[in-house]
Amino acid sequence: MHVAIIMDGSGRWAQARGLRRSAGHRAGVESVRRIVSAAPGMGIGTLTLHAFSSDNWQRPPEEVRELLRIFHAYVAGEICDWVEQGVCLRVLGRRDRLPAGLVEAIEVAEAATRAGRTLALRLAIDYSAREAIRRATNRWRRARRPLSPEEFSRLLALASGSARDPAEGNGEDLAAPAPDVDLLMRTGGEQRLSDFLLWEIAYAELLFTARLWPDFDVADLEAALADFHSRQLRLGCLPAAVAV
Repeated sequence: MHVAIIMDGSGRWAQARGLRRSAGHRAGVESVRRIVSAAPGMGIGTLTLHAFSSDNWQRPPEEVRELLRIFHAYVAGEICDWVEQGVCLRVLGRRDRLPAGLVEAIEVAEAATRAGRTLALRLAIDYSAREAIRRATNRWRRARRPLSPEEFSRLLALASGSARDPAEGNGEDLAAPAPDVDLLMRTGGEQRLSDFLLWEIAYAELLFTARLWPDFDVADLEAALADFHSRQLRLGCLPAAVAV
């Protein structure tokens, strides 16, 4: 299944402890490590994490710089573990506004983990779903023909940065989009989507928890998945027993 998480509440977690917000972001990295390690054993094949939205550039410059440093250290430091665990990394979002060192670390990590088949890990950094849809629509206009939802999903994958054109992969098809999201979660108590995966969550189940992201652990993920599996997924249909 495909699980997407809006990781919210790290700054508030730190402030409640009298710490700088950056301490909460660093603590949040440990939650990422826990969830990434546990996800495959829980039946999760694709995990998309909302790390930094395009709107987050409006935060105080020092907090933004610290976040970008944390991303750099995390991506560069996890490569060996990802390769060993069979994780395939792909980063969504714009790269032209990211520091050159972070972009290089992302590219190195993506290349090193390309063969991973245990978990598709997607990190959204400088990501906006609206912007990705706009770019995909511009690509569609250039196609000058009607497109199926599946074809538009491929264009969206290219536009969001979650895939590359096959021509860039020496013939390897890297443009296939991720499967639609099955479960979208948001920690931190807020109940909004914040411009995240608006196309891919069309039929996703939504779950909001007050747990702040640095406190989110494997037991919380287990509980969320149990809640998901207890729901009746209709996808616009009715069960045969009541379809009269």
